[in-house]
Amino acid sequence: MGWAVSDSAARIIIADDHPLFRGALRQALAGVVAGATIVEAGSFDEMCAALGAVSADLVLLDLAIPGVQGFSGLMYLRAQHPDIPVVIVSANDDPSVIRRCIDFGAAGFIPKALDAEEMRTAIRTVLAGDHWTPADIDLSAPVDRETSELVKRLASLTPQQVRVLMMLSEGLLNKQIAYELSVSEATVKAHVSAILQKLGVESRTQAVIAAARIAAAGQVPTPSAA
Repeated sequence: MGWAVSDSAARIIIADDHPLFRGALRQALAGVVAGATIVEAGSFDEMCAALGAVSADLVLLDLAIPGVQGFSGLMYLRAQHPDIPVVIVSANDDPSVIRRCIDFGAAGFIPKALDAEEMRTAIRTVLAGDHWTPADIDLSAPVDRETSELVKRLASLTPQQVRVLMMLSEGLLNKQIAYELSVSEATVKAHVSAILQKLGVESRTQAVIAAARIAAAGQVPTPSAA
């Protein structure tokens, strides 16, 4: 796939808000990439800061990391850093969620229930340049046409447009978004117009609803969240 990495030179970011699971991933990585540089991040903002400081070869991303909703973190990474493979780690191993992650450009999906050896196999496979998903998951089942089209439209957003859509979903006004992104309100309005055009909707409310439809599929149900 064009991203094969030398194990000893690998630079890997673990983005998960649970220290114990970050430790489990670090331990799994030690059995695959002994000489790798590993950076941990506990939130979306920390992950972005790490990406700015480290030329990463792989990101292990918790789908429910604080600072994102649903698939928005994955969407942002794939738009902002298209050359860096992203493996999703999640307590939600529903086949439709795994399918959606792959549709949004993930190189692999690791359920948090996987044992360490299976995690190593998944990471080793992705570092070699291939995709990895659980063997018992059938990704060939067709998805409804409307959802598939919406996924394609969302995947066409630029990194900044993804950030703006995330903030719209949080209920922020244009002036608040402008402040957060250190841009002018006119720039935010231009981004919002582009988002509406790409999603084929007429209002910011419709854009938020469209994004929420996809995001809801990525939510981790609260008793099983880890």
